[in-house]
Amino acid sequence: MLFGQSVFQSVLERLKAEDETAEDAEAPAGHRVSGLGTGLAFDVMEGVSVASQRVGQAYFDNLDLDAAAGVAQKPASAPPPEPVMPDHLTRTTPQEVAAELAISAADTPLTLREKRRAFARANHPDGVALPFRDNATKRMMLANLLIDEALRRLSR
Repeated sequence: MLFGQSVFQSVLERLKAEDETAEDAEAPAGHRVSGLGTGLAFDVMEGVSVASQRVGQAYFDNLDLDAAAGVAQKPASAPPPEPVMPDHLTRTTPQEVAAELAISAADTPLTLREKRRAFARANHPDGVALPFRDNATKRMMLANLLIDEALRRLSR
C-alpha cells in the first residue's frame, strides 16, 4: 500500500489524471477517439475518405472484374461428363471382397488394421461419385465384417 492506497487504486488515480490532461489539450474532435491514446490514420483525399466514395467498388476490386462492365457472364460450357464406375466397385460379393483383402492365418491385428485402412482409402463411400455409393457402402460393410471376424478369431 502506498500512502494508504493499494497499488490498483494509485494506478486508477494516475489514469484519471492523464485523462483530464488529455481532455484539456486542444485536439480536433474528428481526429481523436475518446479512450484512445493516439489518433487514427485514415486514407483521406481532400477531407473525404476514399472508401466512402466507392462503397460498392470494394467487392469488384477483389473479383478481378471490371466494375463498369458489371458482373461478367460465365461462358456456357458443356455439362460435366457422367462419372464412370471404377472396376473394383462392381465386385460386391463376399468372396470377391475377401479375395481383395487376402486375409490369411499369418495376419496380425496390426496387419488387419492396415488392410482395413488401405481398403477404406480406395472404397469409402465418401470418396466415390454419388451414383456409386451404394456399391462402395456394400463393399465397406463386407470388408469390415470380414476383418472384424478375423480379429475375433485371433483374440480367442
